[in-house]
Amino acid sequence: MEQFIYKNHQKLRYGYTTGSCAAAAAKAAASMLLSQTELTMVDLMTPKQIPLHLQVLEVSMGAEAVSCAIQKDSGDDPDVTNGILVYAEVSYLKDAISGEIQVEGGKGVGRVTKPGLEQPVGEAAINRVPRQMIIENVQKVCKHYGNTRGLLVRISIPEGEALAAKTFNPRLGIEGGLSVLGSSGIVEPMSEPALLETIRLEIGQKALEKEACLLMVPGNYGERFLAEKLLLPVQKAVKCSNYIGKALDMAVDAGIEKILLEGHAGKLIKLAAGVMNTHSKAADGRMECLAAYGAACGASREMAGQILDCVTVDEALGILEQKEGLREETTALAMRRISAVLRRRTEVRQGLEGKQKAKGHVRVEAILFTDERGILGMTDGAEELVRMVSENHKKEN
Repeated sequence: MEQFIYKNHQKLRYGYTTGSCAAAAAKAAASMLLSQTELTMVDLMTPKQIPLHLQVLEVSMGAEAVSCAIQKDSGDDPDVTNGILVYAEVSYLKDAISGEIQVEGGKGVGRVTKPGLEQPVGEAAINRVPRQMIIENVQKVCKHYGNTRGLLVRISIPEGEALAAKTFNPRLGIEGGLSVLGSSGIVEPMSEPALLETIRLEIGQKALEKEACLLMVPGNYGERFLAEKLLLPVQKAVKCSNYIGKALDMAVDAGIEKILLEGHAGKLIKLAAGVMNTHSKAADGRMECLAAYGAACGASREMAGQILDCVTVDEALGILEQKEGLREETTALAMRRISAVLRRRTEVRQGLEGKQKAKGHVRVEAILFTDERGILGMTDGAEELVRMVSENHKKEN
């Protein structure tokens, strides 16, 4: 790709996802199968509406099946999958429903072995958006050539099994290879210093706007829940990514006195263990927190062991819910610990020389949710801050 983004005065090049590679390879292979004409380039429109013009590699043609590859380009984003070849083989399905398109994973594409992920157990780890991209692009090719026969698309990544060991796939219960990912089709590069500077600037702007309370969310899930469930002004929220601790430091430095942190429990439950960088590469601790606090509230040794084997927070919560009231007691205890961790972080920051810009003690409240269960827990004063932000927003409008 030759498209760029400027962040913190750095010119960074966009890349494209494994999902885009798979969809482009499938489109090219389907075109060559139905036309019996070899292609050297293929065009693909990504969900982000950025068009790609990609070289078709490793073509193998036959009357009943065609395969080809697209090379992954991560742009200026660090990624272990940069440069790999993603293959698609398209073949005719026997006894298929007219126009049916099936997608499956081949060599080097991981397979889901634990519940709680986007694809069910036993399926190839090809996520929903890439699957949709593959099917829609192959359907367009079929329509163009007037094909009504069913087609099978097999995605493979020969290097996938070896590279997967460098990712979190084994811990997530995805075995045998990589996941085919990408919700936008595009990899947007962002270096850590650039991201932190962006967060600092945004927090500084909110401080200058004299907001009564700083809304802080890790990312898109938090924004969506903020707008749809809490009915709070998402445009006032700062995305802090995984840098909870550093964002709190920045808020204290900017003189902000009230902070409402809201996010998915899959990230924020880690705060109960004092983890302030919630990226999975830095630390996890989700299941350890739930197992430990669950045991403190009466979970059996067997239940604690089951929680430690879980993949997602919702799966672990389901185990706690096997005993009446245990999930509620566990999350309440975790929220008290989170409150103490957040308070300690801001107090330490305020106590540092030259960092006493806030008039008094900085108040930090938190709300944790999951999509399946809604609000999972709130610190004691969170509801009051939600009400205050809501009322202020109504006055402004």
